[in-house]
Amino acid sequence: MPPVRPMLAKSVPAVPTKGGMSFEPKWDGFRCLVFRDGDEVELTSRNTKPLTRYFPEVVAAVREQLPERVVLDGELFVALPTAGGGQRLQFEVLQERVHPAASRVRMLSETTPAGFVAFDLLALGDEDWTARPFAERRAELERVLGGLAGPCFLTRTTTDVAQAEEWFTTFEGAGLDGVVAKPLDAPYAQNARTMLKVKHERTADVVVAGMRPHKTSTPERPLLGSLLLGLYDGPVGERSLQHVGVSASFTEKRRAELWEEMQELVCDVADHPWGAWMQESGDGWAVANPDRVPGTKSRWSADKDLGFVPLRPERVLEVKYDHMEGRRFRHTAHFKRWRPDRDPESCDYGQLDEPVGYDLGRILGTDSEG
Repeated sequence: MPPVRPMLAKSVPAVPTKGGMSFEPKWDGFRCLVFRDGDEVELTSRNTKPLTRYFPEVVAAVREQLPERVVLDGELFVALPTAGGGQRLQFEVLQERVHPAASRVRMLSETTPAGFVAFDLLALGDEDWTARPFAERRAELERVLGGLAGPCFLTRTTTDVAQAEEWFTTFEGAGLDGVVAKPLDAPYAQNARTMLKVKHERTADVVVAGMRPHKTSTPERPLLGSLLLGLYDGPVGERSLQHVGVSASFTEKRRAELWEEMQELVCDVADHPWGAWMQESGDGWAVANPDRVPGTKSRWSADKDLGFVPLRPERVLEVKYDHMEGRRFRHTAHFKRWRPDRDPESCDYGQLDEPVGYDLGRILGTDSEG
């Protein structure tokens, strides 16, 4: 019974080559534990928070497709058609599913329905499977979930290192996040990092365009919380600076140093490339934000202060990132080094490495090729 904390993974730089490992795609969605006991279904997050009310279509699919009494570890996801055909994971659309209004939840469950992909077995019937090795848990999963065609799925696995390395490269085109490796002889350990994950990592030169104070910052000791990053878009001479994400992981000493270092770049918001957004609505907040410029509010941030200190976009920073979600970095970018040799306006989207498109249906087994 919930609460149960899922097993976790630690990052490694490459696909492990030692024996005794099972490999599977790393899904880019919401980690989710599914509890079913007859008609009673509960969905819980990685942090044990309830997700059930946000995904009624998944609850219905669980009742229809999964065993009568079962506990599974897996991932909730939303996949949408791509311009080139096929489907791709869409994390931002998945985020929209967590909404307080029941009417909107119902509407989104029909317009952008979610799916669930299972990748581990915790309990079946009256039996607790967590103490058994993964090889046994996987074999039982294949026995009871084999042939699922959605909205519930069973993830693919392989013990072939070469195939796992191929998945790492090709599956990114469908929006997947990398590869996970699980020891075949390991039990299911709650909240323990017994799995290994290999994620995509790239670098980009970005423009520092703003900063926010850290939550522990005080007037006596100001500390930087995050640097706001931008990339230029559009033809030469008509380029606009787009917000692409933040860099935020610093030691306390470095936060103090960066706050002081950035003071020489502080400018009036009216002179900043994002100033028009800040001035549109009269109270300092823009009403709409199609480019997700910082400082604008949404239903996700209604109670948060999203104001930022505008900085003249004169400094270039090299960051590490895993992949893009639309026009932004999917996760927080990691500060690597300053690039005083780069012209800020040369930092554009053209430098970013885009994965070759790949149909998610081929991973889930729902495409026409099976």
